[in-house]
Amino acid sequence: MRKLVTCCFKGPVTPTNQCLSKSQGSVGETTEDPSAGNAENLNSEHCGRISYQRLVLELKPFVPQRSDGNMNNSRGSVASNIIVNHDFSRGLDSWHPNCCHAFVVSAEPGRNHVVVTNRKEPWQGLEQDISGKVTVGPNYRVCARVGISGPIQSSAVVTATLRLEFRHAPTTYMFIGKSSVSKDEWKTLEGMFQLSTLPDRIVFYLEGPSPGVDLLIESIVISCPYMIKTDDTSIRCFAPGDENIILNPNFEDGINNWSGRGCKIVLHDSMGDGKVMPKSGKFFASATERRQIWNGIQQEITSRVQRKLAYEVTAIVRIFGNNVTSAAVQATLWVQTPDLREQYIGIGNSQATDKDWVQLQGKFLINASPSKVVISLEGPPPGTDILLNSLVVKHAEKVPPSPPPVIENPAFGVNIITNSNLYDGTTQWFPLGGCTLSVQSGSPHILPPMARDSLGDHEPLSGRYILVTNRTQTWMGPAQMITDKLQLYLTYQVSAWVRIGSGASGPQTVNVTLKVDDQWLNGVQVEVISDTWHEIGGSFRIEKKPDKVMVCVQGPASGVDVMLAGLQIFPVDRQARFRRLKRQTDKIRKRDVILKFSGSDLSSLVGALVEVRQTQNSFPIGACVNRTNIDNEDFVNFFTKHFNWAVFGNELKWYWTEPQQGNLKYKDADDILTLCQSHNMEVRGHCIFWEVENMVQSWVKSLNANDLRTAVQNRLNGLLTRYKGKFKHYDVNNEMLHGSFYQDHLGKDIRASMFKTANQLDPTATLFVNDYNVENGSDIRSSPEKYIEHILDLQEQGAPVGGVGIQGHIDSPVAPIVCSALDKLGILGLPIWFTELDVSSVNEYVRADDLEVMLREVFAHPAVEGVMLWGFWELFTFRKNSHLVNAEGDVNEAGRRFLSLKQEWLSDAHGLIDGQGQIEFRGFPGSYEVDIVGVSTKVSKTFVVDKGESPLVVSITL
Repeated sequence: MRKLVTCCFKGPVTPTNQCLSKSQGSVGETTEDPSAGNAENLNSEHCGRISYQRLVLELKPFVPQRSDGNMNNSRGSVASNIIVNHDFSRGLDSWHPNCCHAFVVSAEPGRNHVVVTNRKEPWQGLEQDISGKVTVGPNYRVCARVGISGPIQSSAVVTATLRLEFRHAPTTYMFIGKSSVSKDEWKTLEGMFQLSTLPDRIVFYLEGPSPGVDLLIESIVISCPYMIKTDDTSIRCFAPGDENIILNPNFEDGINNWSGRGCKIVLHDSMGDGKVMPKSGKFFASATERRQIWNGIQQEITSRVQRKLAYEVTAIVRIFGNNVTSAAVQATLWVQTPDLREQYIGIGNSQATDKDWVQLQGKFLINASPSKVVISLEGPPPGTDILLNSLVVKHAEKVPPSPPPVIENPAFGVNIITNSNLYDGTTQWFPLGGCTLSVQSGSPHILPPMARDSLGDHEPLSGRYILVTNRTQTWMGPAQMITDKLQLYLTYQVSAWVRIGSGASGPQTVNVTLKVDDQWLNGVQVEVISDTWHEIGGSFRIEKKPDKVMVCVQGPASGVDVMLAGLQIFPVDRQARFRRLKRQTDKIRKRDVILKFSGSDLSSLVGALVEVRQTQNSFPIGACVNRTNIDNEDFVNFFTKHFNWAVFGNELKWYWTEPQQGNLKYKDADDILTLCQSHNMEVRGHCIFWEVENMVQSWVKSLNANDLRTAVQNRLNGLLTRYKGKFKHYDVNNEMLHGSFYQDHLGKDIRASMFKTANQLDPTATLFVNDYNVENGSDIRSSPEKYIEHILDLQEQGAPVGGVGIQGHIDSPVAPIVCSALDKLGILGLPIWFTELDVSSVNEYVRADDLEVMLREVFAHPAVEGVMLWGFWELFTFRKNSHLVNAEGDVNEAGRRFLSLKQEWLSDAHGLIDGQGQIEFRGFPGSYEVDIVGVSTKVSKTFVVDKGESPLVVSITL
């Protein structure tokens, strides 16, 4: 419903309605009232004139429109005012002078202002209680029209303030905004505020001029982008739900509110002689004349998004022209903060075509309070048009937590492969492709070690194997259908003996692979040499109901025979392993502690009750953090409370600190380091170099060998000199098993040289190798054997390798496979760290189980000395569905499991002081508190248990 409000203004300035901006609604639109003003004429040239003018404001109350998911008004909706009696049309109703007097002046009908007088202190003014009308999270905009009068020659400052009253804490004050005001003029005071906690009482007031000066107030507006009227007719702010914050999302208002990012945008009802039509609605827009991949179509959404809220993005896109038939279209958010820091957030992407419209989806969250936010679509090659039919950005729905999966009769340890021992020849087996299967004898009778670790006592294998001959393609081999034998969400271990025939021209890769419907899943693999049986082991899990599942063995070059013996695929009993790991953890991680008490009267202590509780375990458990995360106080609170080590996601990498040659950017790294130091957190340096070529910045790749060697030396000097002694570890050259950029361009010795130079520049730092797929049996390039060979080669060249980094991006982990890799690497005698651990599952209970598998295995293995999670907050993790905390701060089941494990790894003890004045217990290294409760007194002390094997005697003087 439309409502016309006629306001007559009297005063020295023609009001410009600055308190109701265009982003909040339409102002001065043409109406049936012939005297209505026009917004375009209300500009700064009127300031200072003394005039009387009549202005009609059309206020459109916010009404959620859910028929199409969009706001009804493409130009935006008016945010309702939470201030009651904002223009004093009802006198001083709901207003209260603060230790002074106030009265309302009616200059003419419908035109009022209040005079606040008899002010004895600058803080005295006019106030209104707004408790219950504001909440935690939203950004509130304040706009007031103020003036002054009285004995003053110059200007005075009028300030808007919040008084936040708490029952059990001191009252605090929040500054909102201020304006310098002179006599005989009206000024607009503007500001914004956001609450991080909800006080018991919230009072808004205006104050500021010197005592004796009267404060004049004409109107006050407090609004937020999303307001509703509740059943009791009060105004409340709410988090937006189904409402689209994009203005003119379907181009029904032309290209209003849209702009080109480095290119032109054009409105269409069709293109290509009618071959391209809108998928929905009547129009679409094209971003054309694009000369860079980042050119595209954009819209500023600054005033319509809130920090710490998650938003879902859905766009309907396609491409056109330049003979490009398929290209990735990316949705990107550009955020600028008040200190002019810029951030680009990748929201999501989709492979678009020139044949049909596709849907692009993604999600984002802004950590800092932004000064400007722009969403854009970009990505295809220059010259290719981006077509956009519609764009929806709305507050992300809170998805109900996934229930724990129901698994009936899991039959742990039971092999689902039929005729695994081949007593019935090749029954249930079939050749994939035109190869030939036959059964032979002479394979091992014992289970492979990793399977034996899971299954324990088990009947011997038959000694029979499948011989695969006449292989003309690498994918040919024995196969079996296992569709009906699998259960969703169960983790299955894969184990077998494999061998290849003689005549192979070198080592061959053998895979055990699954084909789920029409998709091949990454299988387990092993590198095999002829004449020797090799263990192959891995794991998998299926989380979506398939129509058909086939397992097959394949991989070697055509013409190479394959032998398969004792293939086992069985569900793993994780809980049984956990019980064993708990015992092992107590054995290797805890230490015997003797608390020896002394005092003036030792006899009085005998029999006193002692209560010991651990406050922090010193075992390093850390997490990845990015610069943008530290602007979110909720993230920081969880991070600093539950982790004791940190690693930077990107901010120390060379492409981040020197994106262009000579343009050094250490500010982001410095900011994170300062935060970590303030919370006594140790930090890993990740990474000095990255050996994978597509992770090397373009200016480095363009250098010749001499200049590249100089640049490498400059990088080492600059980074390690700047941060000497501040990083406990460095990953020197990341992923050397998967890349060779520096080695290819500078020779094999460059890798060892990097370690040597780093050690010379900062001898206090432990220098690590770091790589992925080491622990899961899925990658022959980074098997434990290959990693050991790599490390020994570096050490032979004099590289001071001090630690082994296992990244740990793992799916469906099986503990014996992980443990086997750790056992092998443990022979090096170097500390092992999981440097980038994450697990991923849509179901958060399954994710929690995976995380527990890894953390228990890590904590129970004597060679492992620390673990870092590669992210824990949704939208800020390396892999989707790997988070412990949802985007808006809710801890999910995986997070609760993590916290439960941390609590389990804190030691408590109690007992009575014996006749020798002591008490003994066994506990984890870390910080402790102890209470000694006597007959009439209670004494509390603290102590620290260091890591060690021999009993620790702690003397406590009372």
